[in-house]
Amino acid sequence: MKDIHDRDEKWPSGSDRGLIKLNVNGIEHRLHVESDITLAEALRGPLALTGTKIACNRGACGACTVLLDGQAVCACMIFAIDVGQRAVTTIEGLCRDHQLHPIQESFLAYDAVQCGFCTPGLVISAAALLESNPHPMLDEIKTALSGHLCRCGTHPHIYEAVLAASTARIK
Repeated sequence: MKDIHDRDEKWPSGSDRGLIKLNVNGIEHRLHVESDITLAEALRGPLALTGTKIACNRGACGACTVLLDGQAVCACMIFAIDVGQRAVTTIEGLCRDHQLHPIQESFLAYDAVQCGFCTPGLVISAAALLESNPHPMLDEIKTALSGHLCRCGTHPHIYEAVLAASTARIK
């Protein structure tokens, strides 16, 4: 059997496994994975980036949200082999030089975290929103975060946190 760990071939004839490259949080990773593994599974499994949560596994709850070239996407809905050269940013990648991203700081300051399970996906979506619209109105925040389920009911705190983070960017 051929060793594909050192080759750029993806799926050798008759194999369900192959080598992929993923650029995650600015680091290129080479992974030998099954052809049907989702990005969420690749992040949580081989890469041990467990901030990305898997809940519904069908794109309905937003817990697995990551940035793909700056756009918020559900990682459970994308096969890892389909990511290609696009940059993936996880909740772990929002921190820079051991400094929390402003939206992470705001979530903490406004008590927008209860059980915490949904928080990484919400933070990622909020970061994407603030990147594309630095000063959103409340309705725009609600729309941007509408694909997320928080069973704890902390949405009012989340909205306050995003509004505060956008206001802080004005100063």
